[in-house]
Amino acid sequence: MASVGGVLLALAFFVAAASAITAVVWRHDDSRVILARRGVYAVFGLLLACIVIIEVSFATNEFHLNIVAEHSSIETPMFYKLAAMWSSQEGSLLLWAFVLSVAASLALYSTRHKLREIVPWATAVMMGIGAFFIGLMLFAPGVNPFHTIPTPKDGIGLNPLLQHPSMMIHPPMLYSGYVAWTVPFAFAIGALITRRVDSEWIRATRRFALIAWTFLGFGLLLGARWSYSELGWGGYWAWDPVENAALMPWLLGTAFLHSIMVQEKRSMLKVWNATLIVATFSMCLLGTFLVRSGVLQSIHAFGEDTVGPYLLALIGVVVIGSTCLIVSRLDDLRSDQKRIDSLLSRESVFLINNLLLVGMVVVIAWGTFFPLISELFTGTKSSLAAPWFDKYTTPLAILLVLFTGIGPLLAWRRVTWASAKRVFRIPLAVAAVTLVVLWVFTDAAHKPWALALFTFAAFAISGVLQEFYNGAHARQKTSGGSFAGALIAVTARNRRRYGGYIAHIGVAVLLIGVAASSSFQTNENVSMKPGETRIVDGREFTYERPYVKVDSEKYTFGAIVRVSEDGKYLTTLETSRRFFRPTGAAATGGLADYFSGEATSEVGLKTGPVRDIWVVVNPNVQEVQHQLAVAEKGLKTCIEAGPGTPSQCKDLRNLMRAAAAEPSLQPKALEQIENLQLLSAERIARGYINEPTAATFKVIINPLVLWMWIGGIIGLIGALIAVWPARGRRKGAMVRTEADALKEAKYREIRDAELDHASGKLSDEDYAILDAELRKEAVEILDAVGVGAGTGEEVRVGRAGLPSDYIGGNGNGNGNGHANGNGRAHGNGNAHANGNGQANANANANGRANGNGQANGNGQANANAHANGNGQASGNGNAHANGNGQANANANGNGRAKGSGNGNGHVDGNGNGASSEPAERD
Repeated sequence: MASVGGVLLALAFFVAAASAITAVVWRHDDSRVILARRGVYAVFGLLLACIVIIEVSFATNEFHLNIVAEHSSIETPMFYKLAAMWSSQEGSLLLWAFVLSVAASLALYSTRHKLREIVPWATAVMMGIGAFFIGLMLFAPGVNPFHTIPTPKDGIGLNPLLQHPSMMIHPPMLYSGYVAWTVPFAFAIGALITRRVDSEWIRATRRFALIAWTFLGFGLLLGARWSYSELGWGGYWAWDPVENAALMPWLLGTAFLHSIMVQEKRSMLKVWNATLIVATFSMCLLGTFLVRSGVLQSIHAFGEDTVGPYLLALIGVVVIGSTCLIVSRLDDLRSDQKRIDSLLSRESVFLINNLLLVGMVVVIAWGTFFPLISELFTGTKSSLAAPWFDKYTTPLAILLVLFTGIGPLLAWRRVTWASAKRVFRIPLAVAAVTLVVLWVFTDAAHKPWALALFTFAAFAISGVLQEFYNGAHARQKTSGGSFAGALIAVTARNRRRYGGYIAHIGVAVLLIGVAASSSFQTNENVSMKPGETRIVDGREFTYERPYVKVDSEKYTFGAIVRVSEDGKYLTTLETSRRFFRPTGAAATGGLADYFSGEATSEVGLKTGPVRDIWVVVNPNVQEVQHQLAVAEKGLKTCIEAGPGTPSQCKDLRNLMRAAAAEPSLQPKALEQIENLQLLSAERIARGYINEPTAATFKVIINPLVLWMWIGGIIGLIGALIAVWPARGRRKGAMVRTEADALKEAKYREIRDAELDHASGKLSDEDYAILDAELRKEAVEILDAVGVGAGTGEEVRVGRAGLPSDYIGGNGNGNGNGHANGNGRAHGNGNAHANGNGQANANANANGRANGNGQANGNGQANANAHANGNGQASGNGNAHANGNGQANANANGNGRAKGSGNGNGHVDGNGNGASSEPAERD
């Protein structure tokens, strides 16, 4: 299997490289571009096969593979055997390349009808990076996952610290987050190269950016939970270099997701967005580098320094090459640059948020790399501890919460003071009440940073909830029904908007948990003998009894602790400290091995909405270690079978001599020795219980820490809602082409403006001005994509932010009239060209007709047709023209065009409908 895997890995490398070269060299040949895309699919299949081989090898204990021998053993539970692949250097690189092949395949499939100029370059970038990581496994020393060794009888086993359920998910989530940022980065590079620096590449890759942000955030949350419940030091974030390396791209990605909305809606911040995506992807590569280079000390890092220089070279190429490309395209990026209309607008708040997020990244980067900076200038490494990070990141995080609350309350482009007062009134009142209550009834007055964060978080959450209420109320007024139904409907039809709002609530709740648990935590070390009680934060902790468990691989010293408050029983906690014997070359085979390997803690934890009670034991094992050393000497004497030793020792000595002459007896001899060692360890364990000594307990009372995890889950739900695919405005239709995407984006902006007006964020006057601008832009877009020019009736949209619920009326008019709606225009079902006219749509049901169909007499276009020529009829739509005219019909959705129009009559059922008759509601 190893040889097969090696061949598949080599094939994946050559296919990835060939796809990258083909996509660029023959980028003007559609068939070659398609071939390159299929090559990406092939890379996915080959790497999937490689992973299957590795996982089967772990499951079946094929220790001839070095990766299996070093990270698994016969005793390792199956659950952790399957997760052991990404605990290794080579396995994590294979996972990196595989996730990239998945992301690249999905990205190229979703853009197969779009971005014809950009896609070849994006393919080359993604496959170039993929070939790099596959090449590392093939050519860098010591990281080939299919490297074989002489088959040992057993493996070393998985590090005990990694034997935690979250480790099954945490690394793949982080890798997926890192790798998925490759997609928007690759398309940004393609857009810069081809000078197509408008918002098309953003619309095509936004979902991948949001997926990357979600995976990376969820991975960080899982890592924090693992640290809190497994490492035994009492916290969930230690500002470790590798932790920071994962947090920085998440913060930059957050800034990118907000600023691309400004570019899409206002054609602003193009240089900034290009810089942000390059910085985000570079930080992802930097995180990958830190784990593997050994330049900074971290409990998360791999021990080997074999691929660090290669990764550093890749980072240099990405940063320098991207910077040069951005500089060379500054004129294009600034060509249609617009200015912020008002400081009191959503885009200005987004810009402030961006600056705060980037400021946090700068602070964290300085603290993370300070050991290298200090060594460069002083010759010695000096690290900055957690208090330094807290000092400088806390005020930035608090301001970020404030502006996170302000942003949703403001409309795009401009907001009047009167409108601002109206939408800010309730959130400010909630914030004021929160401030007074916390000041008067809690100790928060003594923690000004925490008090400020609680107040701003209350402001942000109440503001978002107000947005939900206003949107649902507007929906209910126009559509009727229950408030709950209106809330679900308005959220479902505006997933990106309200999914983002839910994510904002999640972040605010998470930071409440962080602020409360870090500012008001009680953390004490107490020493107790069995039966003794200590009081911590007004609660009685009683050390009821110790226990010891011994097996061939570890010693477990545990304690049962009873917790009471004011004499009332609260809970009983069980905590333990486990000492593992080393395996492989580090093992000596003696009893002293029990205390020469890894040691882990099992936390006693009582979780609640108000507080967590966290306890971990640190037993006094000095006497046990002494007794084991004495027992080890006794075993050696027994094995030597000197004078005066029992007969059992002489029998063992004889067995060992026979095993030396007959290898088949060696397992029996080793089993006898292991049994004697285990009997000695159990005897010593009984002595520890019978004559217990005092143990030290770390006791932590963590207020509201549960809300940190709840906030993370809320944020994840919001991100999933925002990323969930939404159907186009035409029922049953999806956005497939660039023209569709452009129209859908403008439609979304019109809808957002209506929602802002309905919720009171835009005054009637401001809305009228903005509405006129958006209508004009919509008509320009329709012209640009070849739908038709409009000099006829005005574009009409639905009411109260719900245009998708309204359908265009009957289109009767002369000239270039537009009927843009999201529904039906009732009338005749056939397209007639009488006289010398042309019917440029001759298509049968559910089909396509490319070209111009002639009908000298009566021509007919049947339902559900799409004709590419001068006219399109998509859906149930037909046009009617009398005289010497053309019927260039585009009736998208379930629409018919009724009546007669001389000249170039246009009906578009996928817009915001205007007609001579009232709109009907769907």
